Amino acid sequence: MTMDLGHGVAVRIEACGKTFADGTRALEPATLDIARGETLVLLGPSGCGKTTMLRIIAGLETPDSGGRVLFDGRDVASEPIERRNVGMVFQSYALFPNMSVADNIGYGLKIRGVSKADRAARVAELVRLTNIEGLENRRIDQLSGGQRQRVALARAVAIRPAVLLLDEPLTALDAALRERLRGELDRLLRSLGITTIYVTHDQAEAMALGDRIVVMSKGMITQVGTPRDVYLRPESRFVAEFIGAANIVEAELRDGRLLLPGGILAVADAGSRPGAVAMIRPETISLTAPEAAMLSGHVDGVSFVGDRQRVIVTGAAAKPLTVDASNSAVVRTGERVGLTISPEAIWLLSDPPSNDVRPEG
Repeated sequence: MTMDLGHGVAVRIEACGKTFADGTRALEPATLDIARGETLVLLGPSGCGKTTMLRIIAGLETPDSGGRVLFDGRDVASEPIERRNVGMVFQSYALFPNMSVADNIGYGLKIRGVSKADRAARVAELVRLTNIEGLENRRIDQLSGGQRQRVALARAVAIRPAVLLLDEPLTALDAALRERLRGELDRLLRSLGITTIYVTHDQAEAMALGDRIVVMSKGMITQVGTPRDVYLRPESRFVAEFIGAANIVEAELRDGRLLLPGGILAVADAGSRPGAVAMIRPETISLTAPEAAMLSGHVDGVSFVGDRQRVIVTGAAAKPLTVDASNSAVVRTGERVGLTISPEAIWLLSDPPSNDVRPEG
C-alpha cells in the first residue's frame, strides 16, 4: 500500500490576534497566507507569539473578535481541534507509554474507525518512511529520543491531516541528533507534501526546513520571505541579528559610499540618505593585504571554530567587525589587515541610525 496523503489545504490566517483574560496581548492581529503543500516556519525568540499563532491554527486557542482561520476558504475559527483534521507534534511528543510503537502510530486511525487491515498497512508504510523498522512492538520507554520523535511524527501524519503542526519537535534532542533528524524531517515533509507549519527559535532549523520563514517579535510579524531573502535581505536590524551572525555598521553615506574610520566602502543601490545602518555578514568579508584594500583595521582576536576562523577586527568601523576566514589562513592578533567587501554584500537596513549620522558641511 502506498501512502496518498495529498497536499493538505491552503491556510489563511486573517486578522488573528490574541488577548488573554488577564489583558496580556500575546499576538497582534496578523494576516498570513500559507500555500497548499508549503512548509512555513514561524521563527522568533521566546514569547514572540509564534506558539500562540500555531495554537490558533490548531483550534487550541480562539482568536480575538474578528479573527478568521480558513482552510481552503472555509472558516474553521469556531471549530474545535477534533473537527479541523490537524496533525500535531509537540516538544514532549505526548506518546502513550502503555502502547506499542505500532499502536501509537495507529491510534488516530483506530478512533476514526479505520479497519484493522487498513491500519496495519498504513502503519507499516509510515514505519518504513520514518526509518523505525523493527521497533513496531517496542514500548515507548524502550526507545531513544530520536526514535520517539519519529514515532510522534508517524502518528501525526497517519490520519492524513489537512495541516501538520510542529511545535519545537527537535528541541529536547542533543545537537548532533537534532541536526541529523532535521535532514530526515525535511526529506519526509518533501515526500509527503503536506501543508506544514513549524515553530522554532532555532534559525538553522528554520533555514533548513522552511519554504518560507515568518520572523516574529513581540507578538508581531516582522518579515516573511524565503530563507535566502531573510538572510541576505533582512528588513530590519532585529531580523538581521536574529538570523545568523551580522555586522551592523552605522556610518555616513555619501555618493554611494560608506565613510568609515578605517576607509570607505562602495554600496550597491545606496539611494539617497545622509546616514545609514548597514548589515554585512561575516562570511562576505575577505582578509587581504592592507595596502591593497580600501578598508583596513587591526586584528583584535582570533577563534578557531573548526570549519572557519572567526576574526575580530577593530578600527575599520566604529564597532569591531566579525570576519569568518578560512581555517587555514594565518592570522595573528595585533596585525593590520585589509578588508575586501563586495558592494552587493552590503545591505542597507530600514532602521534609522542610533546617532544622527549626517554628512559634514
